[in-house]
Parts: sequence; structure tokens; C-alpha cells
Amino acid sequence: MREVIIGFDSAWADTPGKPGAIACYIMEGGLISTVHLPRSATFAEASQLIRDWAEGAAYVLIAIDQPTIVPNYHGGRPVDRVAGSLVSKLLGGVQMARRGGRSTLMFGDYAPIWRFLDEVSAIQNPIEAREAAKGRFLIEVFPALAIPAMLPEVWERRRGAKYNPTKGNFEQRDWAMVAAGIATIADHVGARELADWLEALASLEAPRKNEQDQLDAAICLTIAWSWRHGPLDTLLQIGDERTGYMATVVSPDTRSVLVKAALKRDVALDRRWDRGINNMPG
Repeated sequence: MREVIIGFDSAWADTPGKPGAIACYIMEGGLISTVHLPRSATFAEASQLIRDWAEGAAYVLIAIDQPTIVPNYHGGRPVDRVAGSLVSKLLGGVQMARRGGRSTLMFGDYAPIWRFLDEVSAIQNPIEAREAAKGRFLIEVFPALAIPAMLPEVWERRRGAKYNPTKGNFEQRDWAMVAAGIATIADHVGARELADWLEALASLEAPRKNEQDQLDAAICLTIAWSWRHGPLDTLLQIGDERTGYMATVVSPDTRSVLVKAALKRDVALDRRWDRGINNMPG
């Protein structure tokens, strides 16, 4: 059976036409047969690439680094606050998703994310996506939430990875750590071509923003592969189809923090949904 696993860092597209990055595994018989290395892509370009890659596939999973269910006009989603409980322990923060105010370009009625979701025509239902034999699915992911589980050094030192070259706190050693760490995972799952690409990326002394987007696409791809093929005890669905959700990779330590925060806020964990969502712009 042909499976297509895709990671898309949309860069949240608060500027019309601003590109993110996308990457893909094509799998045959449970093994990675083709790797499409991370490349820059706008929403429209990503939508076309997904259609091309998905042709003839029995199963497709797209992991996107952008909120995809945002019913609230103000404040933040419950899932954002749960994620923030972990990220704050690593001295970081979570950008709250909302439809109003300065977030209108990203999540208002005419934001590009809704058109993208319409065009890719994928079902959002993370548990069904994990279990289904066939279909086209999409999950919302958040690299900063998964990195401390995938790269234990980040959790052990209690500080998030500062690998965004546009930020004043950028650290090249963190950039190298993240790129090399994801390379190790790619090699482990049989994606040597991506591992080589990431190892070369790790050596960059002055990476650019588009290269960070491409690294994030590789991280999204890694989360997507794990969601489909990784052990169940390393996966967690936070939130629901009404208020928003994230699908993430966890370690025992990060799971403990997230479960405690979710229980405190009465946020669902690994709850089966009554239905799948194709799009939810309103």
C-alpha cells in the first residue's frame, strides 16, 4: 500500500504570499521509498504539491504547524494554554490563536488557512488518522511541543531550543542540535537522504529564515511519521474538535506535565471524536 506522509510549516502566513516550507515521505509496503526534501512553499504551492504527491496513494497524512480549528475571537484556545504549561517550563512562550484583533490575517474568515484546508480536502481526526487503513487526514502539530520529547537534551537542560535566526536570542549550537537530532531520527526510520540534508543544514553558521522554515517542515514530517508509525505511548492528542487541538510526540516527562495541565483546565486528552472535521472557518 502506498502511503504519503507530509510535513508543512505554513509560517502562519500573516503576510499574503509569505512562504513556509513542506517535505514528504512516500512509503511503499511500510518503508520509505521516496523522500521529497524540504522546500519553500506558499499555501497555494503546498496545496498543489500535496495533490501531486497524493495521487494514487491509499493513505495520506499531513502535519501542519498552524492552528486549524480556531473558534475563539479573543483570548486563547484551551489547547494553547496546555501547550504553554510545557513551553513555559523551558523558558519559552506560545502564541495564542484567535480570530480577531491582530490575528485576523491568520485566522479571520478570509485567512489563507481556510482555503488551504478546503483545497487539500483532508479529515481532521487524529485518532482516526492513526488507526485508519486508508483516507486523507490532516493534524495540527507544534514543533516546540514535540522537540523536548524527540530531543531529550532540551528537556534535561530545562531550556527550549533557540534556533530561529530572526530572533535576537538565536544560538547556533541550538540550531545544530535540532538539525542533527532530527537527522538522527530520519536515519533511524530509513530516510537517509533527509538525514544527509539535515546534517548539512546543521553545519550552517548563519542560517536564514527560509532554512529554519525548512527545518520546521522536517520536524513536522517527523511528527507525522511518528503519529502514524510510532509507539502509542509516545503520542498524545490534546484538545478536541470544538475548541482546537494538537497532536504531539511526548516523552514520559513531557506527558506528565501536559496531562497535569490538561486535567487542571478540563481539556480532553486522547478522546475519540464523534466526527472528522474537513474545515472549520467559523
